[in-house]
Amino acid sequence: MPSNAYFPAGPAVTVRRALISVSDKTGLVELAQALAGLQIELLSTGGTAKALREAGLQVKDVSDVTGFPEIMDGRVKTLHPNVHGGLLGRANQDEAVMQSLNIEPIDLLVLNLYPFESVAAQPGVQLGALVENIDIGGPAMLRSAAKNFARVTVATDPSQYSTLIEELSSNSGSVSAATRWAFSVAAFKRVAQYDAAISNTLSSILDANEAGVCRTAFPQSNHGDFEKVMDLRYGENPHQKAAFYRDLYPAAGTLATFVQLQGKELSYNNLADADAAWECVRSFDAPACVIVKHANPCGVAVGVGCGDAYEAAYATDPTSAFGGILAFNTPLDGATCKAILDRQFVEVLIAPNYAADALDYARKKANVRVLQIPMGDGRNSMDVKRVGSGLLMQTADNHEVQADALKVVSSLAPTEAQMRDLLFAWRVAKYVKSNAIVYAKDNRTIGIGAGQMSRVVSAKIAGIKADEAGLVVPGSVMASDAFFPFRDGIDAAAAAGIKAVIQPGGSMRDEEVIAAANEHGMSMVFTGIRHFRH
Repeated sequence: MPSNAYFPAGPAVTVRRALISVSDKTGLVELAQALAGLQIELLSTGGTAKALREAGLQVKDVSDVTGFPEIMDGRVKTLHPNVHGGLLGRANQDEAVMQSLNIEPIDLLVLNLYPFESVAAQPGVQLGALVENIDIGGPAMLRSAAKNFARVTVATDPSQYSTLIEELSSNSGSVSAATRWAFSVAAFKRVAQYDAAISNTLSSILDANEAGVCRTAFPQSNHGDFEKVMDLRYGENPHQKAAFYRDLYPAAGTLATFVQLQGKELSYNNLADADAAWECVRSFDAPACVIVKHANPCGVAVGVGCGDAYEAAYATDPTSAFGGILAFNTPLDGATCKAILDRQFVEVLIAPNYAADALDYARKKANVRVLQIPMGDGRNSMDVKRVGSGLLMQTADNHEVQADALKVVSSLAPTEAQMRDLLFAWRVAKYVKSNAIVYAKDNRTIGIGAGQMSRVVSAKIAGIKADEAGLVVPGSVMASDAFFPFRDGIDAAAAAGIKAVIQPGGSMRDEEVIAAANEHGMSMVFTGIRHFRH
């Protein structure tokens, strides 16, 4: 129930008559049996009435209430004063007019809408199917019942049925003002979501033919569909307020599916950094650890298990790892958890699961935020960024380069070990802010340079980080998220001892850059794909 469920105060209202009309029959019979057991009269329509009768329940057709048959294949059945008057009639105000017109009050509406969203998601869906799954009477009844929450209870989802049954059973067939209000808010939210889905879908259609509707990824209108998960500790800075919202249907395995097992309240930065760490770590198949600080990976490694992956990731940049976000793509064991928390200050730990002894040890550091995120291969289809009073939208950067897609452009081809490291470095570079440079060797980062105006400076920073951590750069490989506009980046890499480079290619000076690699005896591969990250 929403946090504002206490509002408004008022008396409980007895339910004597209920109208049930649902497309999703989940929990229908159990709810109707509970209502009938409380001597509540049941009204229903079409397929819902049929299902109730087959369950042995006594039900009155809405057509008997309206005195008018369902027509046009069910398109018109509830749009009638006897229905809407029964829902909208106000207690202690409209009784006289209702009696004069023989309108009986409806105290409970149980209704879920035609499945437009699921139909729209079907490949090859026909325009006709979309149109026929636009509910008309349903939203109208939901709005009527929700508006009259002072007297009427409205349930829009099977997840609400247990609360409804429990309250009716324990209160002699009555529903409290708090529940009526909470269910009313939920109904208006559902109608808004439904109308948004229809608007977004129909305004995205470019053409319709026998193969189905042809849609653009960017509809003419875009109505966001998010629900609030929590208020946050603060925003990007302590003087800013913040909250976290997630998609109504979050992609499996994404940050929005997290459960917080312990720790302080999350802040805006915690979640922004956690997303960067989680998206990076779950891109690896082998056990991996990613440490993020200020939205950039500062250490990434793959290992036999999470313990050695953590040790290698931490060694990349111990200074930056302090106060970082640590993410693992395998369950975190107790020994690794102890090693982490005994060594460094951690803002957030993320893993798909935790050993019991890991959670026991984490409790010794009660402020550490411990998040559990179920693994999944879901990806967001869109990235969105607010700019001024506008919105930038783009398809998400979900491209994963494979070895057979790389083009060797240098005279010297990479060795098998170098190719493995190049692919590793490229995967990390995708999650580093541009201009991004990643030095790597043996499935671990050696140095990372991020967010600089000059790609050469990013390369220098990667070298400085490696030197500070006591790591050896000569013999390493280098990944660059975008092409090298001049050969100076390659000259600097060669001076540092880099032996192989992976980059997108596509510069007007590619030949000059390739020639520099050949002069230095370096191997170079092109991906043909750029991974800017701003």
